Amino acid sequence: MSTPERDEKPPQAPAEGRRKRDSAADTQLDGAILGLLRSLGHDPDTAHALFAADMVRTALKFMQDGADTGQLKLVTAALKEMRYAYRVFNRYRGTKKISIFGSARTPETHPDYLAARRFGELIAREGWMAITGAGGGIMKAGHEGPSRDASFGLAIRLPSEQAANAVIDGDPKLINFRYFFTRKLMFTSNSHAIAVFPGGYGTQDELFEVLTLIQTGKSTMLPIVLVEGADGTYWSEWEKFSRDDLRRRGWISADDDCLYRRCATPEEAVKEVLGFYRRYRSSRFVRDRFVLRIDAPLSALQLAALNAEFAPIVRRGAIEQSGPFRAEDDALELPRIHFDFVRRDYASLRRLIDRVNAMPYEPGDPVGPPRGELDVAAARGGDE
Repeated sequence: MSTPERDEKPPQAPAEGRRKRDSAADTQLDGAILGLLRSLGHDPDTAHALFAADMVRTALKFMQDGADTGQLKLVTAALKEMRYAYRVFNRYRGTKKISIFGSARTPETHPDYLAARRFGELIAREGWMAITGAGGGIMKAGHEGPSRDASFGLAIRLPSEQAANAVIDGDPKLINFRYFFTRKLMFTSNSHAIAVFPGGYGTQDELFEVLTLIQTGKSTMLPIVLVEGADGTYWSEWEKFSRDDLRRRGWISADDDCLYRRCATPEEAVKEVLGFYRRYRSSRFVRDRFVLRIDAPLSALQLAALNAEFAPIVRRGAIEQSGPFRAEDDALELPRIHFDFVRRDYASLRRLIDRVNAMPYEPGDPVGPPRGELDVAAARGGDE
């Protein structure tokens, strides 16, 4: 799970600047950054180099802005944590991952523990890797099921030191964090699904943050499954609170409960996670167009059915099907469906993905122009 990609231009070269430079110091700083990039063998005109240059410029401007020692230490430590964590995760880019949340206090004989271990075992059989907080309870169960090789541990340093569980302790995929916010970012930005088992404040914090990110469109859509042991009542009571208190008072929308699934068994939860990726593969924004990559084209009748059902979330035009946009550089072999999204009602967006996944495979119409011929203006009738 990551922030939805958008077709945004990379930062302009430091010498040009994205905004007017008001002082000779800015010009000198930009020249020094350009020189540093060149001395390290990087072309300063590439997108990656320009983003790196922006980070360097921003870091140096903390000093110009008079940041104090505590602020500098916090930002430096956070950046180091993120850089190291991404380096670990980037070695497994091609593998889907699921974050497993739940109480660190759950005994190993508890039905919730057994369910978490079973869930981890089943999802690992499908080629997935598990991410947990590296502690005991549900976190340990979430590692035992997949085993050490298919597990990541994101440990947090606490005043009362919490040791990593025996499954992940000493593994290079165990990452220690000082800050909760960088740890949460790594959970969400590296996950393709979320499984939540019963837990306390920390578990509820993690669940509500993920729901908030999806509900507000600040992360990509992904499946969230709520799971517990046999005969458990934790999630039914939680859902009663959500519906009877939050929804009744108007604090959440009537259909926001479609953003998660309450599953009776680990087997049902695994089926739900895998079903989310039956036809749907990934999504991003290309300017105002919301683009869904799917594994096979839809038929004309299927596309018409989507347009009839989901017209309220299309700001203008219609849901269309094509090949990749000119701005895209990944998953180019996959067909796309795309539309001008209203940027609200993400619950309906989830229902659209569910509907696409439920559609049977039929002979589809031609996908559309090949890469390089379809751009945003063409998709919107040339109005760009």
